[in-house]
Amino acid sequence: MCGLVGIFSLRGTEDIDRALLERMNQVQFHRGPDEGGTHFEPGLGLGHRRLSIIDLSSGQQPLFNEDGSVVVVYNGEIYNFKPLMKELEAAGHTFRTRCDTEVIVHAWEEWGEACVERFRGMFAFALWDRNRQALFLARDRLGIKPLHYALLPDGRLLFASEIKSLLQDPALPRDIDPLAVEDYFAFGYIPDPRSIFKSVQKLEAGHCLLVRRGEPLPEPQAYWDVHFRPETRGDENELAGELIRRLREAVDIRLVAEVPLGAFLSGGVDSSAVVAMMAGLSDDPVNTCSISFGDPAFNESEHAAKVAGRYATAHRVRQVDPDDFDLIDRLATLYDEPYADSSAMPTYRVCELAREQVTVALSGDGGDENLAGYRRYRWHMDEERLRGLLPQGLRGPLFGLLGELYPKMDWAPRIFRAKSTLQALARDSLEGYFHNFSILPDALRRQLYSPALKGELAGYRGIEVFRRYLEQAPDHPLSRVQYLDIKTYLAGDILTKVDRASMAHALEVRVPILDHQFVEWLATLEPELKLRGHQGKYLFKKALEPHLPHDILYRRKMGFAVPLANWFRGPLRQRLRDALLGPVLADSGLFDRDHIRNLVDQHQSGRRDHSAVLWSLLMFESFQRQVLGAQA
Repeated sequence: MCGLVGIFSLRGTEDIDRALLERMNQVQFHRGPDEGGTHFEPGLGLGHRRLSIIDLSSGQQPLFNEDGSVVVVYNGEIYNFKPLMKELEAAGHTFRTRCDTEVIVHAWEEWGEACVERFRGMFAFALWDRNRQALFLARDRLGIKPLHYALLPDGRLLFASEIKSLLQDPALPRDIDPLAVEDYFAFGYIPDPRSIFKSVQKLEAGHCLLVRRGEPLPEPQAYWDVHFRPETRGDENELAGELIRRLREAVDIRLVAEVPLGAFLSGGVDSSAVVAMMAGLSDDPVNTCSISFGDPAFNESEHAAKVAGRYATAHRVRQVDPDDFDLIDRLATLYDEPYADSSAMPTYRVCELAREQVTVALSGDGGDENLAGYRRYRWHMDEERLRGLLPQGLRGPLFGLLGELYPKMDWAPRIFRAKSTLQALARDSLEGYFHNFSILPDALRRQLYSPALKGELAGYRGIEVFRRYLEQAPDHPLSRVQYLDIKTYLAGDILTKVDRASMAHALEVRVPILDHQFVEWLATLEPELKLRGHQGKYLFKKALEPHLPHDILYRRKMGFAVPLANWFRGPLRQRLRDALLGPVLADSGLFDRDHIRNLVDQHQSGRRDHSAVLWSLLMFESFQRQVLGAQA
């Protein structure tokens, strides 16, 4: 796993600032501490940091074709590089290395832009073809690896794995995008292609960008999408067997490495499934690691230990300090923009633990989106059935009134916390899902914002992030929200979290459940094979019954949660007040300070649970200090 940077002049062939490119490259040292390299020619500079995984003795980047006319910098792994190498050699191409990077330059020569359609793996790369005077940027189908870019007023295009590299250029405008602020407080992250900065874009998953010198910067083009079409039918036992065969094969091709390899083992279904497949493919014990929490409400380590024992893995566990507050500011420097998924903290720690033993770790990410594992999918389908009983003309006013009158009881058992459900039922399907998904409902986000920010938003709402995908989304209500999550939450939250947390420790993470061929096959299964009644991942769990204990498969999902509500009333009480009521947020001009004070007071008195929005504000304040340099 690696980091890439580059500067390209769209207008001419002036010299590239070598010192700037070196700074851009060096600030991503953590992504590739083994080696670094740069390449310069008129109007172009490329930089690369390498974490050596395959072909350790060669494969240094930037890497060239035979005559030096094509050069690439690349972050990722192409798992089918060996058969592609054979095919390209048969077509007359000569290889100097045995690494996957060189496949990219020859695949470009052979197939041009269509080369990305031949790659099976995770990747982000920048390729320069001098003969065509073309720069080609591409990102893998699911968005496992990141790529950011910015076009400056002087015609230079900057690109990098992380935003921090782009920020090394003082000419990059730092203006905050008000639409990104709205997206952040709706979703807890900033969905692609937007970033917190107006000037910086994220190349979306499954997209590429072909830039030609002397021409305007074009719009990125999609080369892949997942299509939910229930075409695969048959006996459940046969389908379960096929699922295991495909999963095992996706795991198997990810076991190629010339460095120590292992897996995350949380004790959940997805990571346990990956470890079970690895154990069946390896003669040696699988290296596994997990973290534990002192609070049993958040602790899955005993379940992880059960799976580790069954497969005799070399298992390591470390208990995380329940008051791991030192990471709060560290996270802001990792993500380069506001990011409010608090599970980033334990994810950072489990990557830290894994790196002590291995350089490559397999994870179970992607199972919830592709196999309908989130509880919110069950709630959504329950609400959809209720929506079908009444037309919107009656349902909207009726449930809207009930939702307004019903008290908000954050302290009560979930069965009695019906206010949000009633409000969701008053809305149509998309609005209802967005309402349940959002950190703050629309009305409460408007209360949080200053008049100036509301004016800049001009009525824009975060739901527009979903609406831009609706035309391609499937009709079935379950498949539709799965599709929306794959396009937004998976890439923008889950994979971003794992990429930054792992690369902070120079750890490569591979995600077999997100093998695009496996994802495509899962999308052909009927929705009822994913969510049956209230049982998510139905076929997946059925297929895994011979491989995992029943209580691992069918216990209540926990996730990587941290006790934010208690932190903000206890050990972080004063820090929260100082940060949220201090000068940084006030001077930003983005928020209503009185409303923030009310949120803090209500939460710390125990009357309401505002932990999600308070954490989001805390991370925004940390971003302003750590990235923008605001003074507290």
